[in-house]
Amino acid sequence: MQSAFNYGIVLFFFNQWYKIRYTNTIKKTFVFVDHEQVGSVAQCSMLHRSNLLAVVGGGVNPKFSEISVLIWDDASEARDPKDKLVLEFTFTKPVLAVRMRHDKIIIVLKNRIYVYSFPDNPVKLFEFDTRDNPKGLCDLCPSMEKQLLVFPGHKCGSLQLVDLSNTKPGTSSAPFTINAHQSEIACVALNQPGSVAASASRKGTLIRLFDTTTRDKLVELRRGTDPATLYCINFSHDSSFLCASSDKGTVHIFALKDTKLNRRSALARVGKVGPVIGQYVDSQWSLASFTVPAECACICAFGKNTSKNVNSVIAICVDGTFHKYVFTPDGNCNREAFDVYLDICDDDDF
Repeated sequence: MQSAFNYGIVLFFFNQWYKIRYTNTIKKTFVFVDHEQVGSVAQCSMLHRSNLLAVVGGGVNPKFSEISVLIWDDASEARDPKDKLVLEFTFTKPVLAVRMRHDKIIIVLKNRIYVYSFPDNPVKLFEFDTRDNPKGLCDLCPSMEKQLLVFPGHKCGSLQLVDLSNTKPGTSSAPFTINAHQSEIACVALNQPGSVAASASRKGTLIRLFDTTTRDKLVELRRGTDPATLYCINFSHDSSFLCASSDKGTVHIFALKDTKLNRRSALARVGKVGPVIGQYVDSQWSLASFTVPAECACICAFGKNTSKNVNSVIAICVDGTFHKYVFTPDGNCNREAFDVYLDICDDDDF
């Protein structure tokens, strides 16, 4: 499953179809694109809640190339699906990820990242060489006040940040690097203002947050003690919380603005007794968590607040299940909604 959350909208697509639904009311379909029109897809991204979708071909029955990014205008009244394709970017190697904001589009290959103006008359502004990035890891700040781009740095376990507003097109800027982990980066995310970057390594035990201006580490969050594959990490819209999902089948929720809400190890009362134990004791454990089908790949993100002291997290799983949980500052977490979104579709959709 490839998918992306965009301000309360989730995009799913398996081998031959993709849908966009409001995460707060899964029954309400926003867009449906038939597989006869686009074939199977490998990557898809939405420009916030707009009509523009970026599609990359792949899978078992592709109609588009894996080396091209096609921009689909769903608002177009054209009857021929091909006429809904309004832009195309073509490269020499497969496209691994696409990120968009209202003025730029980012296209990620295994060893290079391209930045274009967008959407009118696209012009290539920048290109950055990277270390091997087979997952296409990259995040782009959506705020118009800060044009920050983050991706894995050349050094193992490092993050590279680029302020696109302070970088002149056609020139190379001095690297702005954060040494985040000792092993390869597995997940990376920016908060809405672009002031904080979060990352996790392939070990998957710790999530570290950094100030994007000073590069200082702000906090270290512990998912667990045993290794895990993290599928995603996401900030809440106001940066008060962070959620993370892994192959352990658990979605963890951490408090960021009031970190005292997070749990601590019982050893914290003893104090540091050595560098290894001390590092463990200093970590903050999740405020709340909930479980989805074990070892089932899922993505998670925050939904709309139902009240001042009640927040929601939504998880979409590759097994076709939709989970919505609400949690309170005291760590109480309960399921509010569950559905099987594959059952919502007609058999003819597959």
